[in-house]
Amino acid sequence: MISRITALLSICLLFALAGCGEERREDRRDERRDDRRDERVESWSDWEKLGERWIHHKGKPDHDTIMVTASEGRFTRMALRCEHSQAEVYDIEVTFGDGDKWSPGTRIHFGEDTRSRIIDLPGGKRVIRKVEFWYRNLPGGGKAQLELWAK
Repeated sequence: MISRITALLSICLLFALAGCGEERREDRRDERRDDRRDERVESWSDWEKLGERWIHHKGKPDHDTIMVTASEGRFTRMALRCEHSQAEVYDIEVTFGDGDKWSPGTRIHFGEDTRSRIIDLPGGKRVIRKVEFWYRNLPGGGKAQLELWAK
């Protein structure tokens, strides 16, 4: 009896993992395609991509964070780019390397494949540790990818 239950649980787990794996493979494929474009942008401009997040909440407000771990660069400006769908970012909080926090007090309505205005950071060249943002997808939208770029 115990071996039947174990076998049944194993089968359920395999089906659950198979369903999760499809979405992850698809997201990774999209990210690889985006990474090639990102490398081209970085090679001809002095903007650096610091991170990205997929967002999808069918109009409900939500909150997410882009942790900046790959860069120790110092930046004076930043911008957000939204791909694949529409979204609205209604608050942003930047945490700098020294722990200071700053909010530019902006509300950004993104169309598909658009970017925000360039946001000047206070205090000269600074290390960015993380950027928190509060957002919602717009009605009729799907999954959007929000990217953080800095210069």
